[in-house]
Amino acid sequence: MTYCVGLLLKAGMVLLSDTRTNAGLDNIATYRKMFTFEDPGERVIVILTAGSLSVTQTTIARLRESIDHPEIEGAQSIMAAQTMLEVAEIIGNTLASVREDIDHKMNAAKVSVSASMIVAGQRKGGAMRLFLIYPEGNFIEATEDTPFLQIGEHKYGKPILDRVVRPDTGLEDARKAVLLSMDSTLRSNLSVGMPLDLAIVAKDACRVTGVQRIEANDPDFRKMSEAWSNALREGFQKIEI
Repeated sequence: MTYCVGLLLKAGMVLLSDTRTNAGLDNIATYRKMFTFEDPGERVIVILTAGSLSVTQTTIARLRESIDHPEIEGAQSIMAAQTMLEVAEIIGNTLASVREDIDHKMNAAKVSVSASMIVAGQRKGGAMRLFLIYPEGNFIEATEDTPFLQIGEHKYGKPILDRVVRPDTGLEDARKAVLLSMDSTLRSNLSVGMPLDLAIVAKDACRVTGVQRIEANDPDFRKMSEAWSNALREGFQKIEI
C-alpha cells in the first residue's frame, strides 16, 4: 500500500511519500512514488503515486515519452502545457487511458487495477496548484478551506493535519506536520514503509527548493517520533474527565 500527502500553503508546497509496495506478506519491495519534472525558474511539477505499480509506472513512462518526443502524434507534454489545469488534465487523461488498457488485459484473470495521483506545481507567472487525480482521470483541487490532499492509507495521518495545517502555516511547521502524519501511519499500518521522500517547493521559485530521502534509521526522524509519542502521553495524562 502507500501513503502520500501534499500541502498547498501561502509559503509554498510540501510533499511526502513512502516507498513500500507489496503483493502479499512475502512480496514486499521498495519503489519511488515521487517524480519531479522541472525547468528551474520556469516550471516545476511533482507527482505522487498510489495504487497499482504497473499503472503508475506506465503512466509516468508515457508522460516522460511525451516530454522527450513531442513529435509523436498525439503527444501532450506536461512541460509545454500553458497552465497547471492543463497539466492536471493531461495527467488525468494519461492515467485513465493506462488504467483502461491494463484493466482490459487483466479481465481474463478477473483482476481489477486502480491508481491515483497527487499533482503539485507552478509555472512562471502562474499560481501554485495542487490536484488529486482519481483513477478515472477526473480530479479535485486543494483550496484554502482544504489545503492538503492525501492518497493511499490516509486515515491514520489525517487527524494531525486537520488540527494544525492552515494556509498560513510556515514551510518548516508544514514539514513537521507531514512527517508526524507519516509517523502515525507507519505505526498503524504495516503496508506503509520507509524510506520516505520529501520535497519542498517555495512559492514562485518554480523549482524544488528542498529534497530529502529519509531512511529507516534516520536519527532525526526517530527523535521526532519519540518526542511526539511522549507529548501525546503527557497530554493524555493531563486531561481530566
